[in-house]
Amino acid sequence: MFPSNPTATLISPDVSLPMAQLAAPLKLGIMASGSGSNFEAIAQAIANHDLLAQLQVMVYNNPTAKAAERADRLGIPKVLLNHREFSSREVLDAAIVDVMRDHQVDWIIMAGWMRVVTNVLIEAFPRRILNIHPSLLPSFPGANAIERTLAAGVKITGCTVHIVELEVDSGPILMQAAVPVLPDDTLETLHQRIQSQEHRIFPRAIALAAVQFGD
Repeated sequence: MFPSNPTATLISPDVSLPMAQLAAPLKLGIMASGSGSNFEAIAQAIANHDLLAQLQVMVYNNPTAKAAERADRLGIPKVLLNHREFSSREVLDAAIVDVMRDHQVDWIIMAGWMRVVTNVLIEAFPRRILNIHPSLLPSFPGANAIERTLAAGVKITGCTVHIVELEVDSGPILMQAAVPVLPDDTLETLHQRIQSQEHRIFPRAIALAAVQFGD
């Protein structure tokens, strides 16, 4: 049962893996389409020595994405691959693979990437692509998850980090945080509380994935 505190959450598995379990820094490639707040949360976890990793490159598909400004401020290389300039999703994904390989990435982190990916990307990095989604999967996969959560009248929602597979938001679940839906919640207030938990669990889930699925 949740306490009355609206910021209360339940995280499962509630673990913070010691960095000693990782033999070497994880080489991460970020994919972002929007503000990049999860991107910065991961960068902050690395700076705080909570995650043993290096940010190799940030790929973004939206020329106006605020994530690009964060990359500049953080000193992370960025590459714009505007999806409107590619003939198909597969061609875009092939370009993403090229960028990630050029920057020696071994894990891809989809931090607010708003495009459906194809087997071109998934097969190039099998079990090495992670995504975060603003619901407790398998409930409310796909777009507009928070809006649909409010419309359905559910009382508990949250966020999920999972391995990316071809079907949208369908891969193995790594970590979840549950967030209560309050009677007076709006899209903005609920989004803010879910996002704060995304920032908490994403770095942890990256380390967990590396231990569980790393070679």
